[in-house]
Amino acid sequence: MTASRTALISGASRGIGLGIANRLAQRGYSLTITARDAARLDAVAVDLRAAGAPEVVTVAADMADEDGVGRVLGAHADRFASMSALVLNAGVGTAGTFAESSMRRFDKTFAVNVRAPVQLIQGALPLLRGGAAAEPERGAKVIALASIAGVYAEAGLSVYGAAKAALISLLDTLNAEESAHGVTATSIAPGYVDTEMSAWIHDRIPPDRMIAVNDVVEMVDSLLRLSARAVVPNIVMSRAGADAYRA
Repeated sequence: MTASRTALISGASRGIGLGIANRLAQRGYSLTITARDAARLDAVAVDLRAAGAPEVVTVAADMADEDGVGRVLGAHADRFASMSALVLNAGVGTAGTFAESSMRRFDKTFAVNVRAPVQLIQGALPLLRGGAAAEPERGAKVIALASIAGVYAEAGLSVYGAAKAALISLLDTLNAEESAHGVTATSIAPGYVDTEMSAWIHDRIPPDRMIAVNDVVEMVDSLLRLSARAVVPNIVMSRAGADAYRA
């Protein structure tokens, strides 16, 4: 692998984001990682360097804060000349019926799950185009963690599902505009994954019936190894034993 391959990963201190960061470190990527907890990010960075990442840049930021997102982009651009992969993993969950949903929670959900990805993609596009130019056969990738609720509507997940549906649509349009130039995008829409974010529903769905974090990591790893000629717009991952239309 070329020594110049780099990735920016949001929500990288726990769960799926941490799993992806570890895998990319093992693959020799240099990384920019972000999450809200600075101390935890610094600890994760030590482990990622030990796992094989040549360089790890850490930026503590809240994805609901426009300035914070800007700092993440600036930190990557200051250290690296291009970007091979942008992994949009940070997100917030919102459960509740349509009738009970507050506008405050709506605004927070869309800020983190939609506005921040838009800002990250727009800001990263020059770097991603540079990454694609440096490796025209591989291109550059944008991978976003969406949700099966963004593909199939589910009672109690109206706002969350709408935000993830918007994210999926954004990546479809990104492919329409950028894939011919080597920047391709995939949204991954899983059912419940065994992470802290899913702990609220353990009384109904125990962890051992959820999708394993490593299953999602394997999917991301495979996507990053595709050539620039292949576009995979969306992948739905359902839980074993559940119908294919429910989280």
